Amino acid sequence: MSATGQSQHTTGIAPTTGIAGVGRRGQVLEGPVLQAIGLTKQFKQFTAVDNLSFDVHQGEVLGFLGPNGAGKSTTVGMILGLIKPTSGSVKIAGVDLTSDSSLVAEHIGAIIENPAFYPYLSGRDNLVAHALAVGDVPESRIEDLLKLVNLTERAKDKFKNYSLGMKQRLGIASTLLTEPSLVILDEPTNGLDPAGQREIREIIPRLADEGHSVLLASHMLHEVEQVSDRVAIVRRGRLITEGSVDDMLRRGGYIEVLVPGVDPEAAARVLRRVPVVEQVTIENGRLLVVAPDDAGQALNRALFEQQLIASSIAVKHSTLEDLFLELTEEPQAGA
Repeated sequence: MSATGQSQHTTGIAPTTGIAGVGRRGQVLEGPVLQAIGLTKQFKQFTAVDNLSFDVHQGEVLGFLGPNGAGKSTTVGMILGLIKPTSGSVKIAGVDLTSDSSLVAEHIGAIIENPAFYPYLSGRDNLVAHALAVGDVPESRIEDLLKLVNLTERAKDKFKNYSLGMKQRLGIASTLLTEPSLVILDEPTNGLDPAGQREIREIIPRLADEGHSVLLASHMLHEVEQVSDRVAIVRRGRLITEGSVDDMLRRGGYIEVLVPGVDPEAAARVLRRVPVVEQVTIENGRLLVVAPDDAGQALNRALFEQQLIASSIAVKHSTLEDLFLELTEEPQAGA
């Protein structure tokens, strides 16, 4: 049998005991599943990754977000041991990868290119073939994975007749045969139509629910915002910011206050005297107030005491796209 011409890098062997948190097979884990520590990669005069550090914890989805060329794929290559760092280190289950390269196979499942399977075998039989290759995979695991990636009804269909989205989902299932602690998905929705993208987005949180950690490398803001617990944003190989998605969305937020029939500057002067208010600006007659989300009542009271009536007080949050564009925008020449 010969596989398709598409290439795939997958890895994943059953995790051993004594790593971070509670493993998929009940082992006691101690610390992050993955630690990138000061990772740097230089190609001659070009620095692709520059002193990059982040962690991935048990059962979470970390969105590794950056524009094309930001160093995401190079970072993934270093984590998988495919690219040697110029400096820095990768720890998997608390152990330095350079001291034990077998850790990648033991704990990580990854798809970093298009899935490759036997075109004339069914989806189920392809998983059986992969299971035989890695060994010690119960048949029930194959059925569970087909259900997880929504391929049960199409499991008997030949791989060659699958859509791109179905092929990608089968690829994800193949990386999970050995129940890896960490799953790495590098731009998993590239080339997929909207329906295929949605299918992949629906699967990613299920991986975390099963206890896997997920590193999702992507430049798709909508994708990352919907499925990630935390986000690490990189630009030119450097970490710009990192935090929970909720915290990210609160950054740059404000409270919009509308006081019709009143000079906006007069209302602004009142609001600036409220202790919790950091800043008030006026934009097209709207008052944009930088203050805690729960400050609405205090703002309304301050206006009412001055016989000013607000028609609307609404909390406005930035989108991840707003923050991403703000943080990754290249400075203008001469600026």
